[in-house]
Parts: sequence; C-alpha cells; structure tokens
Amino acid sequence: MDELIARLKEQIIEELSLEDLTADEIGNDEPLFGEGLGLDSIDALSLVVVLDREYGIQIEDPEQGKDILFSVKTIAQYIENNKK
Repeated sequence: MDELIARLKEQIIEELSLEDLTADEIGNDEPLFGEGLGLDSIDALSLVVVLDREYGIQIEDPEQGKDILFSVKTIAQYIENNKK
C-alpha cells in the first residue's frame, strides 16, 4: 500500500502540474480538496482520468467520488479494493 500511495502522489503532482510540491509534502490523510491541498472540480476530473487510465477504475457516482477522492489514502484503498 505504501508503494501505491507514493506512486499516486507522484501522479497527482505530475497530472495537476504541482511541481512546487514534493510527494513528502502531501499527507496521506490530508484532504485533497478544500482546506487540504485546495484542489478544485477541474482537478477532480483529472484525477478521475488518471484512475481510469492507470488503474482501470471508473467512478460513476459523484457522491461516491467525493469519498474516494478525499485523500491519497482513500484513493489507494479504493484501488486496492477494486483492482482487476
């Protein structure tokens, strides 16, 4: 799981062009939206694309997406529980 979390952090930095951040600066449980990293709805769409492209995971329900995309750890847990 730690390896997946590290990979996700790198993918978030790369996909969202957050080059001023390092993976170490993103907390595993830190909220990605709002008071955490401060990501927005456009960033959420980019993350959904990454999950589909890299892990074959599709998020259909926006309410479910809020829970899945809450933090790096919740994304990693969802990938682990739903990988094919």
